[in-house]
Amino acid sequence: MLFLLIPFLVATIVTLLVVRSSTRHGHLSADHDLSGPQKFHARPVPRIGGVGIFAGLVGGVLLMWLQSHGQAKMGLLLLLCGLPAFAAGLIEDFTKKVSPAKRLLATAVSAALGGWVIGALITRTDIPGLDWLVATTVGAMLVTVFVVAGVANSVNIIDGFNGLSSMCVSLMLLVFAYVAYEVGDLELALWALAGVGAILGFFVWNYPAGLIFLGDGGAYFMGFFLAEIGILLIARHEQVSPLFPLMVCIYPVFETVFSIYRRRFLRDASPGDPDGIHLHSLVYRRLMRWAVGAKDARAITKRNSMTAPYLWMLCVTSLVPALLFWDSTPILAGCMLVFGVLYVGLYWRIVRFRTPKWLVFRAGSTPGEVDEAQGKPR
Repeated sequence: MLFLLIPFLVATIVTLLVVRSSTRHGHLSADHDLSGPQKFHARPVPRIGGVGIFAGLVGGVLLMWLQSHGQAKMGLLLLLCGLPAFAAGLIEDFTKKVSPAKRLLATAVSAALGGWVIGALITRTDIPGLDWLVATTVGAMLVTVFVVAGVANSVNIIDGFNGLSSMCVSLMLLVFAYVAYEVGDLELALWALAGVGAILGFFVWNYPAGLIFLGDGGAYFMGFFLAEIGILLIARHEQVSPLFPLMVCIYPVFETVFSIYRRRFLRDASPGDPDGIHLHSLVYRRLMRWAVGAKDARAITKRNSMTAPYLWMLCVTSLVPALLFWDSTPILAGCMLVFGVLYVGLYWRIVRFRTPKWLVFRAGSTPGEVDEAQGKPR
């Protein structure tokens, strides 16, 4: 329990210090652009929440080191390997001049370091053809780099509302911790819990008030850390299905893949362009607008924070089968297919103004408000 509590306390204190000192560094660290397609806040807010998360994990490493704990080395190596991804994102948070391609390249470097230094390599997939590729060292490295960079980027994509990505990743790490404990890997279980503690230390200042944002540094590092724990789990334990980490991360990963398809083939646009019609953006615009209709800063913040729980529930729909069937590749493959159908069906209903009424109706709503959210005249 201490290995969850110390990262939490350190992250909480460091994040609070960042928030309280924002008047000094806000001209660099704050997100002043309130008009972009993915901007849903009412005032400039510091976007360097990753500093607290990284500091929380540093606190976890120091605790283990002082106690001569054997797991300290693994934590230190994870932090060192993740430094390129964290640094590139953090520089972008301050300068706004690091392109997505450069951030992905830095994350790829972190993934390669993780494969080389701590053995976080994907060497089996249970996918015909791909298993042949990862059977070679070069193939395993290439697939690992692609997967880690993809997961980190997907976590960054869902980082659009207070508490959304941080809570989702916390839940995913809890699932990893449970399965690691089940297979007797206390080292991975401890570091997954340390990650949860550090992220929750940021979460308490981010949700619901939105006093600080995760930022690219936090999102990319958090995604890297999540991917590394998942890969190490299947690399160390053959009884864990190689599809298990993908099932755990399927919400942000599927969001990314679907967004690329939607932009490239349906809108004939670049997949890298800013996009205001992700599922979480639609939930905000089509559901939350009717829940809190005022336009003042307090209502905008409340509407922002009310969006995340909808997506937390969607995330949980993938985590429950992952917990139940972590050792069965066929069942996990079927569950991923079901999740994809569920996601696409929900997306198209909302985007076509046919949102299920049970998602829209709230205490105090009138039938006319519900009809308007559905795109129907009163």
